[in-house]
Amino acid sequence: MSVTPLVSQVDSPNSVKSELLPPLLGASVTELTAWVQQQGQPSYRGKQLHDWIYHKGARSLADISVFPKNWRSQVADIPIGRSSLHYRSVAPDDTVKYLLKLADGEIVETVGIPSDKRLTVCVSTQVGCPMGCDFCATGKGGYKRNLNRGEIVDQVLTVQEDFQERVSNVVFMGMGEPLLNTENVILAIKSINQDVGIGARSLTLSTVGIPSRIRQVAAHQLQITLAVSLHAPNQALREQLIPSAKPYPIEDLLAECREYVEITGRRVTFEYILLAGVNDLPEHALELSKRLRGFQSHVNLIPYNPIQEVDYQRPNRDRIEAFVNVLQQQNTAVSVRYSRGLEANAACGQLRTTKR
Repeated sequence: MSVTPLVSQVDSPNSVKSELLPPLLGASVTELTAWVQQQGQPSYRGKQLHDWIYHKGARSLADISVFPKNWRSQVADIPIGRSSLHYRSVAPDDTVKYLLKLADGEIVETVGIPSDKRLTVCVSTQVGCPMGCDFCATGKGGYKRNLNRGEIVDQVLTVQEDFQERVSNVVFMGMGEPLLNTENVILAIKSINQDVGIGARSLTLSTVGIPSRIRQVAAHQLQITLAVSLHAPNQALREQLIPSAKPYPIEDLLAECREYVEITGRRVTFEYILLAGVNDLPEHALELSKRLRGFQSHVNLIPYNPIQEVDYQRPNRDRIEAFVNVLQQQNTAVSVRYSRGLEANAACGQLRTTKR
């Protein structure tokens, strides 16, 4: 049967576009209500559909028992938009890596990270990644395509169902560069917040930095955490580690980050992967602190997680502490994050669509 296009919010906060449903996952209760009415059903079916998709784990419209049998049979072939589990592995620290098969057969990776007080999901936004960061496994496999909003939201629901526990936090730090898929990422953030029910301040959007895209995100006033993958205190070293950074000078990136702070009132987190002998020297820390002076920001240091393709090394604790001490002496807010899931190749920078 035919499906009627619906209208939904997209990249600019004041613009709209027709978005074809299916898939239904990622759609708001308003969109779903409009859709069921266009199929000749009463409006209250929209809220029922929304509840079954986001809270009861429906994977097919045929599963929704509150719908009339006749209508269920008519719409049984319309996909909700759920993926299938291709592979699952558990690290010694209980972090779980999932390889999810999408409708077109592509594979994407998701990570569930449990702790005593929270369950965090690291979601992917693209199949592969075109950014080519030298220390990251994802970019070594090339880029296939963007994920749609439903494919992003599906990752959160998958982890929530597997753990039988509500997800408390979502980080957009998986495969792909989120701001090369801004439209779908913004829609997914809104759905995770409003439909799945996870607070906006528990969502973190990570980006290497794409010209003008941070400004676009700021215009939505989402109250999320913005994490910018800086990884170097100057343009020359940044280009060495992130070749795609060449057309976007670090000065321009930081200027856009300052605009983000002014527009949203939210500080920016700067992610900095520490690579032994490359970007972890005290002079690098001093240069970084000068770059961020007077900035409402926080530096999140991530000791390097090894991958097979390159021979970078993780600095020892003394070097990490020395770097931290320089930043603290310069009154730069800093913390160190040791990634989970290292043994399952599910840690930061290790994501790839392999079963290793």
